[in-house]
Amino acid sequence: MSVSVGTSTPTSGGASAAGARTRRPIRHLPWGSWALGGFVIVYLVWSLAPVIIAFLFSFNAGHSRSVWQGFSTEWWTGPQSVFNDPLYREAILHSLLLAGLAVAVTVPLGVSLSIFLGRWRGVASRPASMLATLPLVVPELVLSLALFFLVTKLLHFISLGTPAQVVGQVTYILPLVIVITRGRLASIPAGFEEAALDLGATPLGAFRLVLVPLLAPAILASAIVSFAVSIDDFVITQYMSSTSATQSVPMVIYNSTRGSATPALNASAMVMGVATILLCGAGYVMFRVLSRREEISLPQASTEAAPGAPLGEGVW
Repeated sequence: MSVSVGTSTPTSGGASAAGARTRRPIRHLPWGSWALGGFVIVYLVWSLAPVIIAFLFSFNAGHSRSVWQGFSTEWWTGPQSVFNDPLYREAILHSLLLAGLAVAVTVPLGVSLSIFLGRWRGVASRPASMLATLPLVVPELVLSLALFFLVTKLLHFISLGTPAQVVGQVTYILPLVIVITRGRLASIPAGFEEAALDLGATPLGAFRLVLVPLLAPAILASAIVSFAVSIDDFVITQYMSSTSATQSVPMVIYNSTRGSATPALNASAMVMGVATILLCGAGYVMFRVLSRREEISLPQASTEAAPGAPLGEGVW
């Protein structure tokens, strides 16, 4: 019996050690970090190389967008450049206008709806929350067709063009703002506003001085996402457009690729891409600043209670 026990103990220990070795994460394996790093590099090259090549061809000396004919800034400063050609210049301005209007309408409306849905308690609260995010799962083409028939057959006071494009983009982007803001609201205890009310603040003051600063990172993130989605949207903007004056950059790119477009088309895409990258970078810096302001460090002495004292007797 003693021999059996002695031989079984190392066996079980060896089995557990072998099991521990087999359960190690892949990044801890000798080849794991190299494999993951290689996969990331391949993915970045696969996704960014076409974009970089398209941007480089905006400096092509010739009219081709696929054959390199030398370096030139003709399509940036020449008479047919992106800023001198009315087609591209108006498309860039219209895209920026739509993005600005979409952010100005979507963010306040989405934040308000998020707070309302987060505080609504009742039988219909869950169905209402589901309906508020329904456009996220509806195909954009189906949503565009529905909005087109709604505007042209029922809502005659909304004309095709900029008004209809703004309404369509707000309808499409609003669920994204609601999801982002409600995720932030879930991490904010309700006691913060209650404490402000107990200290004499009005409901509006508690909302302005307590809730809005805590929601600032989510509001900023919602604005960045709304701008990026709006400036890149094609389907809804295409269906809601009226004339060539309401063409956005994605629409011009789609219509020009089938014809004899010049590298100025690549330059217009580069302008929008750089604008989006700069906005996202500035938004990330602001997000970091706002996040650091929320870090409240309590003194260690105020949270330490005497040994053996009941929980909660520390000085706060």
